[in-house]
Formats: sequence, structure tokens, C-alpha cells
Amino acid sequence: MIVAGLGFRSSAGVESLRAALAAAGGQGADALATSERKAGAPAMQALAAETGLPVLALPEALLATQGTLTESARVRRLTGAGSLAEAAALAGAGPGARLLGARAVSADGLATAALAQSAKDER
Repeated sequence: MIVAGLGFRSSAGVESLRAALAAAGGQGADALATSERKAGAPAMQALAAETGLPVLALPEALLATQGTLTESARVRRLTGAGSLAEAAALAGAGPGARLLGARAVSADGLATAALAQSAKDER
């Protein structure tokens, strides 16, 4: 299973999330993931509706335990994770998951996306 983790500012629209997901190569994702706090955001719900993918709403305590490739001091302060997108992708894909690359950023800078592959389903 491939999980697309997403992080975004509250001002981000679905177009920002869509752009970040495309930049990360997320067309083959099986699920979307983000923090519990952001899962219900209109942009996230719109992206889920467009893609037909489920949204995994993950607790920040779990996200904070994930090792990420990139580090944002702002995101670390707000969520406890170095990168919300990378941490959500890893946590959503489950134990032993691996990142398929560092987070990608939307052109407007409002959203990030990263992909992780489940250890149970190596493609």
C-alpha cells in the first residue's frame, strides 16, 4: 500500500493539495493521510472526494514518533513532527514503512506531500 501524507496551511485550497500530491508523484496512492486536526479541513475532504481515496486521520503523538527526511522548525513546534507530510505518510503506511522520497511542495508553498510504502506490500 502506498500512502500519500499531506501537510498544509489553513489557507490552502484543494488546488494546493492537488499540486503537492502531483509533485510527489502521488497518482498511484491508495490512501491520503494527515493529522487528526487537519483531516476534516475542506481542502482535504475535497481532495479525498476528487481522488476517491480514504483519509487516514492520525494522532499527533503518533506523527511525532516518525523519523522524517526533512525538518521544519515551524511544523515541529506545531505538531511534534519534522515534516507533517512525511510523518503522516509513514504512520499511515504502518510499521516498517519507508518513504519513497522527501516531501514535495506545491508551487504556492501552501501544501506538502510525501509518499510512503507499506512494508507489508512492497510493489
